[in-house]
Amino acid sequence: MIRYLVERLPVMVCPKWIYSRIQPIAVDDLLEYLVSALNTPDSVGRTVEIGGSDTTTYRGLMLGYARARGLKRLLIPVPVLTPRLSSYWVHWMTPIPAGIAVALVDGLRNNVVVTSDLARTLFPHIAPKDYASAIDSVLKDLYEGRIDTAWSDAAGTAATSQEQVRLESRNGLILERRSRNVAAQPRQVFRVFTGIGADRGWYFANWAWRIRGMIDRLLGGAGLRRGRRHPDHLRVGDALDFWRVEALEADRMVRLRAEMKLPGSAWLQYEARQAADNTTQLVQTAAFDPRGLAGLAYWYILYPFHAWIFGGLVNSIARRAEGMDDAPSR
Repeated sequence: MIRYLVERLPVMVCPKWIYSRIQPIAVDDLLEYLVSALNTPDSVGRTVEIGGSDTTTYRGLMLGYARARGLKRLLIPVPVLTPRLSSYWVHWMTPIPAGIAVALVDGLRNNVVVTSDLARTLFPHIAPKDYASAIDSVLKDLYEGRIDTAWSDAAGTAATSQEQVRLESRNGLILERRSRNVAAQPRQVFRVFTGIGADRGWYFANWAWRIRGMIDRLLGGAGLRRGRRHPDHLRVGDALDFWRVEALEADRMVRLRAEMKLPGSAWLQYEARQAADNTTQLVQTAAFDPRGLAGLAYWYILYPFHAWIFGGLVNSIARRAEGMDDAPSR
């Protein structure tokens, strides 16, 4: 909720509860308390209040997130906004349904701070993070694909041949997934999508990629001049035109992180999965983490063009893989 509100609204008219005092705790610290309680007999049957190392307000939560993202935000508290009106605003501006938002916002009127030092007595080995550190940790995990429900999780990127194109939002990222069943083996599909870029070009509308590279150079970025280390093989950390290889699994997956000038962060991931009918399911995921309103505007204004590029790209990869000599016949 904090992420969506802060990313999308440069100016927020807020109810007075933004000054309610709270003591936010990182999820990792919460889990450490729960696991430690299993081996702490003195905690049985007792109410243990836990919180992070610092106390702030809901205003502090939003401004702290804004600082971590390099955003400037103005919060204007007014006395007339009720929790119910605020919850409907949250419903429209975030993915949180109104029914859940009502309960969440209604509870924000109360101060929620630790009033007992029992947690420190029972669990002296736990040193909870402060709010700024918790935000930095979560953002870093998200960028590196270490969150279980992130877009790069294998279970989360499944797509079916009946649902070949899907646009969704998850963990603050905008995702566009396309899947195709390819009459080739996974290793062949992998060879094609890991051979992209540099002298081979980008398989579809290569002129558009060249123009994007020139624009990136004009903006001070790397453009397409870097090429790639090897024409056929990639490894983690390799530069690939204005991308960099972030993750690689042999004969299965590659994830590229954009290093072009953008109002946000972008990734392009390809997966080759063995299907039951001796074909391969090719899954292409374009992910974008917009930075503020400029990032959202960039994605949605250019999406028709990007959709054309992404659609042509995944189809070109499929055709090239099927055209290989050792590709099975239909």
